[in-house]
Amino acid sequence: MVLTIEIDQEADGRWIAEVTELAGVMAYGPSAQVAIAKAKALALRVVADRLEHGEAGSELRDISFKAA
Repeated sequence: MVLTIEIDQEADGRWIAEVTELAGVMAYGPSAQVAIAKAKALALRVVADRLEHGEAGSELRDISFKAA
């Protein structure tokens, strides 16, 4: 499964990164790189939780990220 990360800069200068395939997985950072790293970490936590609770299908066995 390839997870897409969309990034945008807010009016206050902060960056937000969102993993579009995982509802609610988004993170802020002072730079685009920090926001992306935080979003990736959160996405991996969500996937791990789904795997742990038997909620994940076979598509989550191989995960990679791409920028939108």
